Amino acid sequence: MSISTPRRLVACAVAATFAFAACSSGGASSSPSKPAGGAPSSAGASRAPLTGSIVIDGSSTVLPISEAVAEEFNVVNPGVDISVKESGTGGGFTKFCADETDINDASRPIKPDDAKEGAACKANNVSYVQLQVAIDGLTVVVNPANTWATCMTLAQLKAIYGPASPENLTWNQVDPSWPNQPVVRSMPGADSGTFDYFTEVVNGKVDESTTHAQQSEDDNVLVSTVAGNPNAISYFGYAYYVQNETKVKAVAVDGGKGCVAPTPTTIGDGTYAPLSRPLYIYPNTGNAKESAALYEFVNFYLENAATLATEPTIGYVAVPEAPAAQQLANWNTAVPE
Repeated sequence: MSISTPRRLVACAVAATFAFAACSSGGASSSPSKPAGGAPSSAGASRAPLTGSIVIDGSSTVLPISEAVAEEFNVVNPGVDISVKESGTGGGFTKFCADETDINDASRPIKPDDAKEGAACKANNVSYVQLQVAIDGLTVVVNPANTWATCMTLAQLKAIYGPASPENLTWNQVDPSWPNQPVVRSMPGADSGTFDYFTEVVNGKVDESTTHAQQSEDDNVLVSTVAGNPNAISYFGYAYYVQNETKVKAVAVDGGKGCVAPTPTTIGDGTYAPLSRPLYIYPNTGNAKESAALYEFVNFYLENAATLATEPTIGYVAVPEAPAAQQLANWNTAVPE
């Protein structure tokens, strides 16, 4: 993967930090290996360079962060092969709980009793810890030619995406002042955590949704659909809006306290309610106890998420300092040195 200029600057800073740490610890390698009987330690005697492989799958919303972290980690640890893919939060959990991946990216918590998620992890002895890495604002978007739907209430969103929404819905059925034109709906696929979150907070129940919308696990497909039709509407993570704001337009949402547009400030302080949400990674703690590369990668992820997730090309909101520190503490409790 190629690294953009801003990212290369971050990488150089990280590499310099690692180099300084090595010098100040008596020449220790910047890539510690796992000591017998425990997780790897970055302190102490000289260590061999990290090697091995890490497989990441899951949420398309978290994907840009994991890709950025993987790129930066490989700058200082080129011997680690990192695969980052997307199959949706639910699809990713199915693979993760079958012990096919090391980390699942997730835009919602794991379903503990689901046969393909929590129950499968338990049956397959896959242990994990939930770690928050950023804050997202699920963003409703329309075509830039749409001049009427500048703000929508939750009731209006449910009229479009709820299970009772008719097949041939027109905009003036959502609001009488809007034009008599068809509402061209698209939305994330059923394996998406974004779909789960939206259906729960807007429609009132997870998975309850219209059957009259084009679905895709690929957010870029949703962007293209909206960009290509003046009557189209969709929703996805804020990062994909930021990356495509010349192609689509964000809709302000009235969650009961007036219209609020998604911005880093409103997402971070929670006023963009109820569509602000946490983003997670779920590392396999059993694998991390056996893999120095995986253990150090998750450490690196948590230490750099605030910088990388908020890059202009990604656009999420950083977890506040105290909760972020708690995530690192939770990780080191789950996989102690």
